[in-house]
Amino acid sequence: MILIKVTRKGQVTIPKVFREKLNIFEGDYLAVELREDKIIFWRPKLPEPGEPVGLEEYNKILKDVEEARKNWR
Repeated sequence: MILIKVTRKGQVTIPKVFREKLNIFEGDYLAVELREDKIIFWRPKLPEPGEPVGLEEYNKILKDVEEARKNWR
């Protein structure tokens, strides 16, 4: 277990060993979810720019974006 400190702005730094193992780089997006008393981060599956998506996937993306907007702040 690695302890990290939360900044005044509520930010945390993901330890380098985790970033390297998961290939997380500056500018990458991570999804976050609260599960009971744990905060879970993961890399969401995003379509590549220009990659066609079906209507079902498009609607799921829109739903996820709206959910994220609703939960922001």
